[in-house]
Amino acid sequence: MAAESDADRARARRARDERMRVEATGSGRYEVTGESGATYEVALEAGRCACPDHQFRGVRCKHLRRAAMEVTAGTVPAPGERATSCANCGERLHVDEDAADPVYCGDCTLDAGEFVVDRETDTLVVVVETTGERADEVEIPSRGWTVAEHYSNRHYDPGDVVVDVLYPLDRDASAAQVAARPPQRYAFPRGRLRRPGEGEADEP
Repeated sequence: MAAESDADRARARRARDERMRVEATGSGRYEVTGESGATYEVALEAGRCACPDHQFRGVRCKHLRRAAMEVTAGTVPAPGERATSCANCGERLHVDEDAADPVYCGDCTLDAGEFVVDRETDTLVVVVETTGERADEVEIPSRGWTVAEHYSNRHYDPGDVVVDVLYPLDRDASAAQVAARPPQRYAFPRGRLRRPGEGEADEP
């Protein structure tokens, strides 16, 4: 492996120390704007940059290096990813480039077995599954309409992910009552559900 030259070390230093703006444009490409105001397109995975230093000398220029640094630091999405925000808390996320909005961060994704509150009835329910399917695409069995079209869900985002829940059993119910009326699984938009104590000040 060839030793790094003084010129390469200088490029690495400029990539680290100069003021540059890196913006992901999709498909593994980035626009890197340097201190002079000139903007060059970087194709990070291919190792190409439109700047003269790379084009004429064939070297790993400061723009390629800076784009790689920003990806490593997590300030811009990696190739194959895009930037978005958690639909619940607003945290900035990098997700798969093909992932549809809305998306939720790890803290805001509801897990199976978790108790949450139905905003419409203020009732505690148990999460069965966060499906990843959209409310305007999931049809309610025997109803003939989607989760989004249900009258109690019409003011929630129709593109929201669907969460399946159960209402907890009445602890005083007899075995015969439970058998006669077993728990029913309901499908709600994620935005209809909140964790206990979360957003209570915002409730109508």
